[in-house]
Amino acid sequence: MTMSKSMQVTERKEKPTIVIKLGGSMVEQLSDSFYQSFTKLLDHYKCLIVHGGGPAITSLMDRLQIEGEFYNGLRKTTKEALEVVEMTLGGKVNAQITSRLAEQQVKAIGLKGSDASMITATYIDQPNLGFVGEVHEVDTGLLQTVLADGYIPVIAPLGKTADGQTVNINADSAAAAVAKAVEAKKLLFVTDVPGILYNDEVLEETTPGEIDSFIERGHIYGGMIPKVQSAVSVLSDHLQEVMIVSGAQPLIQGEQMNGTAIRAKRKEGVE
Repeated sequence: MTMSKSMQVTERKEKPTIVIKLGGSMVEQLSDSFYQSFTKLLDHYKCLIVHGGGPAITSLMDRLQIEGEFYNGLRKTTKEALEVVEMTLGGKVNAQITSRLAEQQVKAIGLKGSDASMITATYIDQPNLGFVGEVHEVDTGLLQTVLADGYIPVIAPLGKTADGQTVNINADSAAAAVAKAVEAKKLLFVTDVPGILYNDEVLEETTPGEIDSFIERGHIYGGMIPKVQSAVSVLSDHLQEVMIVSGAQPLIQGEQMNGTAIRAKRKEGVE
């Protein structure tokens, strides 16, 4: 039996989801081509962005003459500092990213993880670190609604505790938690390099074991070490691929991502 065109159903494949983590130090360095690539990226993926803002926070605290406090090398977020964190992450940095996307006619909406209790959190060490938290749970309801409407959620890494207190959350941890909650196919760490270099060539893929070996042999060194270690730390049964990509070039060419894919095990072919 032949169906008429009006009766035929076109089967649409659901787009996979990716999460893109922008470090605070990278926001000012992102190229026009990076933002332009989202017009193409959205043909293949649903996208979420989680961003940091450390340098901008430090700059504003210095201007306001608020002295930073540290405990075991970690910045303490006092009540006074939290006001600066919220102002910077949820205001300046978030707006900067959404504005750059809007210049490319990409629909984006700025959100704080603390909005609508999207990210609930617990204190890490309140007596010593103040209002610093870790993710307890991510409610994806708001995110799924925004994604379904064709927007890119741009998320500042803030959360709410059970008693309603806003807390500052590490952006890497927030991005990993969001990626797990939305069942993302990939988590991208945007850096100032095109990927992991080996003999001056970008590796298409690698594994945590190979990365350990590269570090031991000096092929990965300096500021790249914490970048790849952060990427490896978020690999899990739920999130099986993390990529190191550049903010100086497009994220995608054709249907292939630019950068280095880190997977627990190598697989045939690179998507």
